[in-house]
Amino acid sequence: MNRLASRIERTSNSGLDKLFAAKKENQIVFSAGYPDHKLFPEQELGQAAKEVFEKNQLKLLQYNTSVGLPELRQKLVKKMAWHDKIKTDNDHVMLTQGAQQGIYLTARLMLNKDDGLVVEGPTYIGALAAFQAYEPTFYEIPIKEDGMDVNFLEDTLKTHAVKMIYTVPDFQNPTGAVMSLEKRRQIIELANKYNVVILEDGTYRDLRYSGQNLPTIKSLDSEGRVIYVSSFSKILAPGLRLGWLTAEDKLFKALIGLKSGADIESSNLTMSIVNTYLDDNSLENHIALICNCYRQKKDAMLSAMRKNMPSIAQFTNPQGGFFIWLTMPKNFNMDKFVNQQQLSKSGVLITSSTNLYPSGNIKNGARINFTGESLANIEVGIKKLGQALSAAWDEQIKNKIIQVG
Repeated sequence: MNRLASRIERTSNSGLDKLFAAKKENQIVFSAGYPDHKLFPEQELGQAAKEVFEKNQLKLLQYNTSVGLPELRQKLVKKMAWHDKIKTDNDHVMLTQGAQQGIYLTARLMLNKDDGLVVEGPTYIGALAAFQAYEPTFYEIPIKEDGMDVNFLEDTLKTHAVKMIYTVPDFQNPTGAVMSLEKRRQIIELANKYNVVILEDGTYRDLRYSGQNLPTIKSLDSEGRVIYVSSFSKILAPGLRLGWLTAEDKLFKALIGLKSGADIESSNLTMSIVNTYLDDNSLENHIALICNCYRQKKDAMLSAMRKNMPSIAQFTNPQGGFFIWLTMPKNFNMDKFVNQQQLSKSGVLITSSTNLYPSGNIKNGARINFTGESLANIEVGIKKLGQALSAAWDEQIKNKIIQVG
């Protein structure tokens, strides 16, 4: 007898587990959202760990609180006020196991089976995995160069009962799009009008390589409808598993209860190390360092793509973040290409668009990460990818001609 919950069928097919599988020898991984491990501040974090053990031997390995270390939360209050224009306080900031846990807790807070949930199409694969556990009814809103299609969103809110909107307005995962200020304001107005909560994912917000920062949606929140999540994973190291969220009082108190039931608290040891690291080092300077490196990698990948991609391929030039979005003609099946065609033999891994839409209906796109691999591997990998795409497209055209003939 099958005694598993019905949600397992949906969550087991998310594709998230494949992204972070162990890298095999000679593989070039453009599929996962890996930062460059050479940029992790290992020595500084090691020194911070040494300091906290020397100073806090009695408290360091003890329980803390569900919301997290007060000193670190206060630093995040200041960071969000300065960088994100978010006005909050210690009593409304929670440390989480990466932004992923913040997304999962919000899904658990908001969603019952069949509740209406708006997501961008395409969107972050990890968010879809978190949402699918609660079996909502998804509504996909197309992404344009300046963010979510707000007219499409308004039509959706008019005609369907929607409970929550999930959005990545800054360097959207996976397209890299930045939502315009006008659209940020419009989304707040629509959320107020239709009584909808917004989950804003700011994970990539610090990683801007050109252009000017725009206000967060949370900073424009006029009725306490926005839950904001972010993370140290992309700016320090993902192995820390440390993120944060902030929300207004009613939502925040409910999230504390869910956090307590999920894991009691985030690691007191990790929080203490990161807090001491921030005492001793400039996070702003570190972010400037990694942005300079990732800007070079993005430019190198785009240069390689211009030289090696088939003429029918289109790709974005993001102002920040981790990803370039590649699009082939509508009748090209990227999922089949990734799994069955020449690409799988070349050792180059990319993420096809199939798992980035809840419907799974858009099959001609791919997310390509430019931050995790070396400049040399970017050059080699994109050349192999371009050759494989050209060969697959030529074969598809050839088969059509044969069928017509």
